[in-house]
Formats: sequence, C-alpha cells, structure tokens
Amino acid sequence: MAAPRNSVADGGGGRDEENNNAEDSPTSKKPIGAKSEGKFPLTRWELTAALAVFFVFSTGLFYVYLTMPDAEYGKLKMPRTVSDLRALKDDLARYANAYPAKFILGYCSTYIFMQTFMIPGTIFMSLLAGALFGVLKGLFLVVFNATAGASSCYFLSKLIGRPLVNWLWPEKLKYFQAEIAKRREKLLNYMLFLRITPSLPNLFINLASPIVDIPFHVFFLATIVGLIPASYITVRAGLALGDLKSVKDLYDFKTLSVLFLIGSVVIIPTLLKRKRVYE
Repeated sequence: MAAPRNSVADGGGGRDEENNNAEDSPTSKKPIGAKSEGKFPLTRWELTAALAVFFVFSTGLFYVYLTMPDAEYGKLKMPRTVSDLRALKDDLARYANAYPAKFILGYCSTYIFMQTFMIPGTIFMSLLAGALFGVLKGLFLVVFNATAGASSCYFLSKLIGRPLVNWLWPEKLKYFQAEIAKRREKLLNYMLFLRITPSLPNLFINLASPIVDIPFHVFFLATIVGLIPASYITVRAGLALGDLKSVKDLYDFKTLSVLFLIGSVVIIPTLLKRKRVYE
C-alpha cells in the first residue's frame, strides 16, 4: 500500500513543481488584484519599452521647441497655479498671433505628451485654450488633444500597463473589471457615464481600460463624446481667468450636479437592461 501512495505523492509533487514554474514564467499573466509588496512592478523589458516611447515623444516635443524663435524660450513654462497662467497668457497670446501654426503644433504636442504620460497640468492647458482661442475653437482643441493623449495612454498601457496598474490600484481594478463584466451589452453607455462624471479618475480609466478588455472603438467614442461637457466648463472658465481664484472653483457642487445629471441620462439604458434581466 505504501508504494502506490508514494507514487501518487511523487506525481503530485511534479505537478506542483510544474505549476510553480508556470507561475514564475515571465510570460504568464498575473491575476488582476495581485500585488507584489515592495517590488517594482515592471520587468526590465517593460521598463525599456516605456523609456523608449517616452524618448520618442520627448524628442518630437524638443524638436518643436527648437523651431521657436530664440526670444520666446524664456517666456515658456508650465503653469502650476491660476496666477501663473494669468501671467503667461499675455506672452503666449502675442506668440500665438505672430506664429499661429507653430503655436498650435507646440500646444497640441505638449498636451498629448502630458496626457500620454500622466503628467499633471492638462487642466491649465484647457483653461489656456479658452483664454486664447475662445469657446468653440478652444473646445475643439481640448477634446482633440485629450482624446489623442488618452488613446496614446491606452495603447501604452496595453503594452506595459498591467503590472503597473495591478501594483497601484489592485482593489479599484478588480471593482472596475466586475462593473465592466456586468455591463458588456451596454458598455458604451457605461463608459460615457464614467467619462462625463468624476466617478473614476480619467487617468485610471485610460490605464485600466485595455487591461479589462474594453475595445478601443468603445474607449475612443466614449472619450471623444464624454469629455465634451467637462471640457466645455473648463474652456469657458478660461475666458474669465481674472475671476478664477483656483481650479477647485471650476467644479463646485452645482457643476458636479449637472455632470452627474447628464451622466445619469446616459446610463439609463444600462439600468433598464439590468432591470429587465432581473425580472
């Protein structure tokens, strides 16, 4: 009787060893929510790929910067407060009038670069669009650049984002995946709701969407349409920078209520679908 028991134990040990090897394989996918304590989430290859993409974007942005007249270099800086933006606006307005094509190219390149690599400050770029171009042209520029940057971030996350998002937001990612799974049939409506309302940060949505298998066409449509209401509010506020004390003033209770009202209208088909399923 001992021999069969030993052979079974040996076989089980072999399977355990194979499973351990499979888990340690660099090509195996870790489940969503897995988190390595104290360990940098990216492999050497993933980090190299991220740095390569960053280098390509940085090189293009630096080339745009070099095409500007020497006299304008000292006037350019990234605003961090509304006061900085007010001080920068007049200098940039003169440059935009003198070199409109170069300014638009530099503005778009900077916005997309910041959005792709999750660099804070795009809200100041949106305010600047309203201050320099007015509501319609400014809104078009903001929505175009925000969508292009979010799309770049989507594909970058598709390439290397899974371990990073698992590391930063394991519980939030599990929740997001569960919500997406429940709303597959009305996924566009749900994504529009998330884009219109501040339910989840746009940064998280950009990074997590490819990981939870949201198709790019759904992501793109939800982004380009869903960003319009909030972008309109920000661009319009740029027309009156003198009256704006802080970016926190942009989204007061009234504004947030309007955004959630719009988002609720969008998500009604999803809620009705779930109700019919339960009945």
